[in-house]
Amino acid sequence: MSNFINALKNRRSIYAISKDVSVSDEKIVEIVNEAVKHTPSSFNSQSARVVVLLGEQHDKLWNLTEETLRGVVPAENFAPTAEKMAGFRNGYGTVLFFEDNAVIEGLQAQFEAYKDNFPVWSNQSNGMLQLVVWTALEEEGLGASLQHYNPLIDQKVAHEWNLPASWKLIAQMPFGKVVAPAGEKQFQPLEERVKVFN
Repeated sequence: MSNFINALKNRRSIYAISKDVSVSDEKIVEIVNEAVKHTPSSFNSQSARVVVLLGEQHDKLWNLTEETLRGVVPAENFAPTAEKMAGFRNGYGTVLFFEDNAVIEGLQAQFEAYKDNFPVWSNQSNGMLQLVVWTALEEEGLGASLQHYNPLIDQKVAHEWNLPASWKLIAQMPFGKVVAPAGEKQFQPLEERVKVFN
């Protein structure tokens, strides 16, 4: 089996993470830069945008998210949510994934026949980017998970980090040193999921 397939197999949702990483900030940024540069996009639109939060900036994101959720989740039910936020905050950093709506709208205006497809294609490309970053982090020994607290936190995130209004938040990926491995994963029979005709 190829290294690529093995990396895909090893990539899992890791929730028990810590700040005690041996990978440099420069290496983390290099991984993200290479992923953003080389992940394909429809019409080579390159509409994905990424923010890497490290150190106090990472903690700030999860404090902001917890504060936002306190306004939504009833106080008597908040303990599990607070525990989840603490778990993400325990990590070393977070990758925020965005799509630039200005790019998508520009393509819609330029290629009217495909207008309805560009938002779909941009989401597909962003999903590929998320997988590339996630798998590359795993190859460096870092655990990560994919979170979706958007749109609840969108405005606060944009304001806190002074991001362009056209950037739409898609997902959040907290990462750090693996403290505990992922649990057992169940797989549906491939015969029900894959058809081969020859």
